[in-house]
Amino acid sequence: MTRWVLVGLTLVAGGAAAQDLGPRPTFAEPEMDRVSLGQLLFYDPILSGNQNISCATCHHPRFGTADGVSLSLGEGATGLGLERVASVENRPEQRIPRNAPGLWNLGADEFTVFFHDGRLEVDPTQPHGIRTPLGAEMTVGFQSALSAQAMFPVLSPDEMAGHYSENDVSQAVRMGFLSQPGGAWDIIANRVAAIPEYAAAFEAIAPGAPVTFTEIANVIADFMVFEWRADNSPFDQYMIDGTPLPDAAQTGMALFYGDAGCSSCHSGWLQTDHQFHAIAMPQIGPGKAARFEDHARDDGRFRVTGDETDAYAFRTPSLRNVTLTAPYGHNGAYRELEDVIRHHLDPVGALEAYLIDAAVLLDFPADDLAVQNDETQRAAIGAANVLEPQDLSDDEVAALVAFMKALEDPVERLGVPERVPSGLPVDR
Repeated sequence: MTRWVLVGLTLVAGGAAAQDLGPRPTFAEPEMDRVSLGQLLFYDPILSGNQNISCATCHHPRFGTADGVSLSLGEGATGLGLERVASVENRPEQRIPRNAPGLWNLGADEFTVFFHDGRLEVDPTQPHGIRTPLGAEMTVGFQSALSAQAMFPVLSPDEMAGHYSENDVSQAVRMGFLSQPGGAWDIIANRVAAIPEYAAAFEAIAPGAPVTFTEIANVIADFMVFEWRADNSPFDQYMIDGTPLPDAAQTGMALFYGDAGCSSCHSGWLQTDHQFHAIAMPQIGPGKAARFEDHARDDGRFRVTGDETDAYAFRTPSLRNVTLTAPYGHNGAYRELEDVIRHHLDPVGALEAYLIDAAVLLDFPADDLAVQNDETQRAAIGAANVLEPQDLSDDEVAALVAFMKALEDPVERLGVPERVPSGLPVDR
């Protein structure tokens, strides 16, 4: 077995540097009164149009800060995780097009690109330093890209806003009143400000200042930075002071940073290059389309850049706590970590052989294989693939899984609050 040692902050094997991880991730250190306020708002359904869905509904600690299913059911469903069911009276219009990602370490300074397609990212050329789907209508006052991205789901009818015209938020969204005065974000902020406990908490952190949507987003981001910082895994301990890893994880690490080539994309301390790659991931669900479009495909990064070389490319996810955040892929095509690793070994072959049984889908009537069953579209996805096929034995795949287990640090700091100021039910 290859023996790895640490020289400086570089993994070394056989006398040659295998991977220079660079400096360790850095995080902001938010004030605890802001963190505590953000915790309440993260779990409070008051932010959704019908006041029935919170951020935690799709990003819950019970499911590693995800929701345990391939494609969520948002507005029009009740329950949590695998127990979520469509409402008979007000059923969802479609599945959420993309998998709910885990939230681990998004507060690290290196995270400047968000969502599977990177449609929100730090961009110094933009008037407010952040490029978002709102463009020039983006509101001033978000303290970071993390705080900005945290609040876009409230504008999605399928996620949190609600179906068209069924509440004041969804009506504003339908008319295109989003960030401007009197728009959807203002409606939500006014709801929060009308609750005395929230008004007092905001007064305590910013005396004399009004409760604004941007400040709601900022304290939620502060909570996320504090709550889901995972940088003390067995891997970190090994890298910092040489604390031994189990033999299987040690073997997996040698493969990960060596012959398997995983670190060419899953690089750095948090195992992501923050870039976009097309790997022929099978497409299931409704796809990513505007309301006026009738296709079911998801073009990935191409929808943001318009560059054909970005077709079907998605952001490299961090692998921290990846063992806790199944299913995997931008649309949760694979329920098992081993299966998505095997997909990387032969992406086009796996695309062609894909069976939807590999996913975790809640009961909902839909043509979830419209793209996958279309030979022309499937060929286009395969043609965009950038990974070369490779051979790994079953033992080597198992070793990679063992290494990813060594990336776990599922610390829970504040946890789920007993109650929220709105008095609405808290997802548990």
